[in-house]
Amino acid sequence: MAESKYAKYIVTEPRADKDMPSFRHESDDEVRGASSRVVYLDDSVIKGALYSECAWFWPGGGSDKVWAEAHTHDFDEVITFFGTDYQDPHDLCGEVELWLEDEQFIMTRSFMAFIPAGMKHCPLYVRRVDRPIFHFTLGPGGKYG
Repeated sequence: MAESKYAKYIVTEPRADKDMPSFRHESDDEVRGASSRVVYLDDSVIKGALYSECAWFWPGGGSDKVWAEAHTHDFDEVITFFGTDYQDPHDLCGEVELWLEDEQFIMTRSFMAFIPAGMKHCPLYVRRVDRPIFHFTLGPGGKYG
């Protein structure tokens, strides 16, 4: 079967060789099964693409480990976490701690956070996971960092 002309625009895997910036902590939690990166996209995966990433956080995976240290970007970013209780989709099914500048937010409801370019954000902690939590982040920067 001939390859599709547009198949190159569909991403179904995380980028295994992706080097994350020093403020990100890709730890052994993925190895322990506490989280799973699902897909990753940026300009290095598809030329001209914006930055985007999806991951699952699994029950029992919460900890005091920082997922991302405080940092800034030269592009806007949207950070989201969604719970999976279909009877109450607003319930995060856990607890996420996110800092914007020097203000702490303890989130127990599904949320989207808009981070304007240049705003210091994080540290980010996934403190508790009672049911699977879906995480999605997006930014128009061609490369994350």
